[in-house]
Amino acid sequence: MKTIALSWRYLWSRPLGAALNLLLLSLGLASITFLLLVSFQLNRAFDKDLAGIDLVVGAKGSPMQLILCGVFHLDVPAGNIPLKAVQALQKNPMVASVIPLSLGDNLRGYRIVGSSPAYITHYGAVLAQGRMWDAPMQVVLGSIVAKKLGLQVGNTFIGSHGLGAGGHLHGDNPYLVVGILQASASVIDRLIVTDTASVWKVHEDYTAVDDADRSIMEAEREVTLALIQYKTPLAAMSFPRLVNTSTEMQAAAPALEISRLLHMLGIGTDVLRAFAAVLLLTAGLSVFIALWTAVRERRSDLALLRMLGAPPARIAALLMGEALWLGVMSAILGVAAGQGLGLLIGWMLQLDNSLLIGGLAWPLELLWVPALACGISLAAALLPALGAYRVSVLELLQSR
Repeated sequence: MKTIALSWRYLWSRPLGAALNLLLLSLGLASITFLLLVSFQLNRAFDKDLAGIDLVVGAKGSPMQLILCGVFHLDVPAGNIPLKAVQALQKNPMVASVIPLSLGDNLRGYRIVGSSPAYITHYGAVLAQGRMWDAPMQVVLGSIVAKKLGLQVGNTFIGSHGLGAGGHLHGDNPYLVVGILQASASVIDRLIVTDTASVWKVHEDYTAVDDADRSIMEAEREVTLALIQYKTPLAAMSFPRLVNTSTEMQAAAPALEISRLLHMLGIGTDVLRAFAAVLLLTAGLSVFIALWTAVRERRSDLALLRMLGAPPARIAALLMGEALWLGVMSAILGVAAGQGLGLLIGWMLQLDNSLLIGGLAWPLELLWVPALACGISLAAALLPALGAYRVSVLELLQSR
């Protein structure tokens, strides 16, 4: 305990140098922590939202856009597809299930999604309050929507046209909140889900001129896209090509498109990772120089300690203790700064409303941060500690 306390005093005997080393180490570790958190939260969000979805079918356009719109609800759709075409896909022997989605309206930026109860069941979401809808114009709210907008079961609201706030209000067709879902850490948390017939009713009432026009619309009803699950993995070899070549629709495989997206994101993370490595290398060199200088400046103190009976190992332990103190403190500050940076960016960009990124998370990979901090500090202290260990008492006394 005396060695630990004395190493702490020695560390802060030069406060500016100690603070600089601590800052450099903490910045590098904060960058590493931030990368680990973002990677963990992105992978968790992707795994949760993509679970059980083998293919997304929608209007012709960009496959990446189709995935971002249909699975994560981060983009706008390229258009609609005929309901009859989706129903035909359901009859294909390679298809196990089809979940249609209809988009087009929102409430203060939160999307109103027309679908079936199977969409909610797919994500394992359960009701926290109320019940499921049993008629058009009834909705079930995701947990984030209910919390952010302050809506309760029994409230009514009017949706606005488009997928962003500020569109035309559909004042003639108010929605009734009949249920609120428990948090499921999935895309469903930030959606307002209703029956597909609700979306049709709102837009048909808004655009239909007369009964004949309404009949035509009913016969030509569309949905925005469909989420498909295969009966067998072998369907992945032929079914997407079948959709793309024999229909007017576009098929996109989520696994393939997300791999492309992560590859593109990887370029930015590589730059940040390299920056963090440079900071840590600089910090390690700074710690080494500081401790090496400390050995030379404290020769008198070291001589006195040896005269009082301190063995060489105790002298070396003092320097290793200083390095260890730096490692422990920088690990605490680095993890705290990395978590704070994640919270700040999530709050500024409202990422918790898109990919559930920004909250506190503690993946097992974070254990590498204190290990890395202590490892760099102790490695930087090895040569100075070895030098102090090898110096004899006679040389120390002669140098006074």
